[in-house]
Amino acid sequence: MATASDVPPVSAELFAPVGGGVELCYQTFGSPDGDPLLLVMGLGGPMTWWPVDLCRQLAERGFFVIRYDNRDTGRSTRMEGRVSRGTLVRAFAGLPVRAPYTIADLAHDAVGLLDHLGIPSAHVVGVSMGGMIAQTVALDSPGRVRSLTSIMSTTGKRTVGWQHPSLLPSLLGRRGLGREEYVAASVTMSRLIGSPGYPELEESLRQRGYETFDRGLNPAGVLRQMVAVLTQPDRGGRLRGLAVPTLVVHGLADKMVHVSGGRATSAAVPGSELLLIDGMGHDLPVELFETLTAAIRRNADRA
Repeated sequence: MATASDVPPVSAELFAPVGGGVELCYQTFGSPDGDPLLLVMGLGGPMTWWPVDLCRQLAERGFFVIRYDNRDTGRSTRMEGRVSRGTLVRAFAGLPVRAPYTIADLAHDAVGLLDHLGIPSAHVVGVSMGGMIAQTVALDSPGRVRSLTSIMSTTGKRTVGWQHPSLLPSLLGRRGLGREEYVAASVTMSRLIGSPGYPELEESLRQRGYETFDRGLNPAGVLRQMVAVLTQPDRGGRLRGLAVPTLVVHGLADKMVHVSGGRATSAAVPGSELLLIDGMGHDLPVELFETLTAAIRRNADRA
């Protein structure tokens, strides 16, 4: 039976200035003496979308786990710059638009958090947009990344990692601002993009929706992040020069980022490991926590 001393310590939610007037909200799991592991969440997702049990399992495998809210998400700094629906449609179509900030800016935030914590380098794990950020950190600040894990993400090339057409109305539609409206919409979206092989209970989906709403919604920030994603460069060529141990994980049932994005990422990075999971969509099912933690640990041990 586990005792209190066996449970990895968890910090309160803390705040870190990372430059450019941006302050990130973050939280840690495990001992600071462990291997630093930075978790980067995706589009519109607060750090709480990294499940606590997954963070604890990673800490139990010897990591000092850091999860955080990206700018424009949760309790981190809200940025400025209005994105109209017309701008978003043009960005989806691949037409030139002006982004309030870029994936490179979000990667700079991640490095700033490591600076604040006094961590020279870390293992970096990103999911979806967070995978794009993690890849960019590894490319722009290679000395700061010990190993890279890119989960359900892509290289930025438009001909891979596309969204299923059935999702576009939800992605472009207006979001209700009320608590119940948000929770209902989040449950619907989770059903659309979640793992068909590992369906999540509705009560769990609703609980996450309430938690996300109560920590602070920022619909305008989601639009700014979407433009950053849609205007990102194709990293494929640069990824061919990446020299850190790299793990690429992708679900074969992912409708938000087609599995071609994961395949292209792995094909670009020399010596990378590609882990394709049948029945996995665009989420982190509890049934796969052990698979994910073992793979992340295995990749880190290659560093």
